[in-house]
Amino acid sequence: MVDKADVVARVCGALREGDRDRAASLATDEYPFVATTNAGRAYTALQSTRIFRRGGFLDRYTGDRLVFPGTIRLLSMILPREFPAHPNWKMSVAHMVYWELFPTIDHVVPVARGGADTAENWVTTSMVRNAAKSNWTLEELGWTLKPIDTVSSWDGLIGWFVDYVRVRPEDRSDKYIERWLRAAKATDIHT
Repeated sequence: MVDKADVVARVCGALREGDRDRAASLATDEYPFVATTNAGRAYTALQSTRIFRRGGFLDRYTGDRLVFPGTIRLLSMILPREFPAHPNWKMSVAHMVYWELFPTIDHVVPVARGGADTAENWVTTSMVRNAAKSNWTLEELGWTLKPIDTVSSWDGLIGWFVDYVRVRPEDRSDKYIERWLRAAKATDIHT
C-alpha cells in the first residue's frame, strides 16, 4: 500500500530542492491524478426493485433492513405530518426515513474509479450510506460487503405496499405510487 502522505512529502522535498521535473515524475508515477466523469446514471423503478429484492432489502454495507420506496412515499401521503416528504429531499423538511431507510443502488467499485455500471457491480444501500461512500472504495473506507441473506423474510414492506394499494386503489392516481406498484408487481415471483 502506498503511503500517500509520504509521496506528497517527497514531491514537496523535490520542489524545495528546485527539481520540478522530479516532483512531477513522483506525482505521476506514485500518486497519479485520475480524471472522473459523471455519467448521470438513473435507474428505473423496475431496475431498482430487482436489485433491492436481490439483496433482500438489506443494506449491503451495514446489514440494516431498508424499506421499499413506494412504502415510504405512501406513508408520507397517508401520514404527512408524521412522515413529511419534500420533492427535493430538503433535510429540514423531510423525515429522516428518506435517508436512513430509503434504498438506493450503489456501485461497489465506483464508476468514477473504473467500476462497471452493470448489475454485477450494483448493491442496495441506504441514501445516507451511499452519500458517505461517494466515490471511495470499500478498502479505503474500511467497509466490507455483507453477504446476501437468502433466508431472510424481510421484504422491505413491499408486500404491505401492494396489499394496501390493492385495498385503496385511489392511491394509484399518484404517478410515483403507480410507478413503484408496477415495479413491485413485475418483480413479484408469486404473481
